[in-house]
Amino acid sequence: MKERITFIHNPDGDFDAERLTVTKTSVQIKALKASREERLTLSPHELPQEDNLIEIPVNQSRHRLFPTYHYHDFSPSLRDLVTYLQKKICPEQENECSSAAKRLENSAYLDIDYDAASREFILTSFHHESPDLGGWNEEVKRRWKSEKAEVGLFTYQEALEPEELSFGGYLIVISEDKKPRPTRFSFPSRHHAVPLASGSSFLATFPTPTGLHPTLRLTFPHPISPPARGCALHTYLTLPSSFFVDKYQLSSPNFLAAKNLRGVRALSGETDLEAPEWVAGKWGSTMLLELVHHAPHQAGFKTAESQWHVDIPLHLRYLPPAAGGATSVDLPWPIVFWACPAKEGIDLNGNPFDRINLGYEVLFDPSTTFYHFEPQPMGEGGSLIEQVQVPVMDLQESRWVESGTVGVIMLGALWVMWKLVRVSLSDWQSKKKTILPKKVL
Repeated sequence: MKERITFIHNPDGDFDAERLTVTKTSVQIKALKASREERLTLSPHELPQEDNLIEIPVNQSRHRLFPTYHYHDFSPSLRDLVTYLQKKICPEQENECSSAAKRLENSAYLDIDYDAASREFILTSFHHESPDLGGWNEEVKRRWKSEKAEVGLFTYQEALEPEELSFGGYLIVISEDKKPRPTRFSFPSRHHAVPLASGSSFLATFPTPTGLHPTLRLTFPHPISPPARGCALHTYLTLPSSFFVDKYQLSSPNFLAAKNLRGVRALSGETDLEAPEWVAGKWGSTMLLELVHHAPHQAGFKTAESQWHVDIPLHLRYLPPAAGGATSVDLPWPIVFWACPAKEGIDLNGNPFDRINLGYEVLFDPSTTFYHFEPQPMGEGGSLIEQVQVPVMDLQESRWVESGTVGVIMLGALWVMWKLVRVSLSDWQSKKKTILPKKVL
């Protein structure tokens, strides 16, 4: 088992190495205001024995394997996963393990990966800040002799190259280091935040009324400009099965231009335009869209503070009936980023904090770097999930519809039967007249 805990604190903060207490078996941290990443690496024999693992053939010539399939499911909380970890992974009477699992409920993201080459499971969680106002206060211990536990405390430093990230701070390997070890390192990174000077945030909304053909609007508070030459603006949408896009509608150049869209670059999943939600065979679909961007000097902006937006037309499938005649569907906010070509000869695989298999990066060249816009929901603690109210059949009124439908069908059947009987009687009477014998004179 390997455990790596990394704290990234603000360069302007008042961090002092004296707040660290290093012993032979632990590192104690006091009042540290910082972001936190925790990465736990487990070998198969360290997992519960009732979990059956199936060996997958691996092409050893590949440095990294990207997933062939993707699955999406909306889960408002990680509480069920936390309960599973506490009962199945954490040993009995192990309060530290249980507390670490409980901490996952407040994480900004949780990645669960399997490295086929090393046959290891990797769990990575990230917190933007401590849930306590006073900062992080904890003691990180080495629990077993076979475990390797590392604690890093770093801050961002100015990088020499624009595609690099640079950190400086302290690294401690528990049971090996007697005091914090000063460290500085740099590496090319696949993912970056959009520079503030380029316009770094966006807002996603559904203008009302939405109806059955809602429009997802992405609003940028200021004119934006690419971080480097050759960058293209994209958004990647994860659409549950209740939503779909019309790929034929998004193929019209004039329509795309009116919506500030450049074109669909990838579309996969459920794309049937007629299927209701309960017939859709997949969980939904994903779409990569290239967007038009306007620089501050271009026409359409009166001032440097002007907003501009992109409209993405979506459609709703027919949904199952519900009480009250309406139901709500959820749509996660899309990802918005610049995709930029990297310099030749740069190896992006050396980032110790790299995140891969996110779905969209496999649609680009492996050397592409991504500059991400920060989502800015409205209100304090705003959600990155948009809800749409959809009109459906009212279950309370459906009995009248059912009775009326049955009645109409029966009346229609009786009418058809009556017409058939009339035709049959008419034919019989005609044949009867035809076969009557003529009178002999």
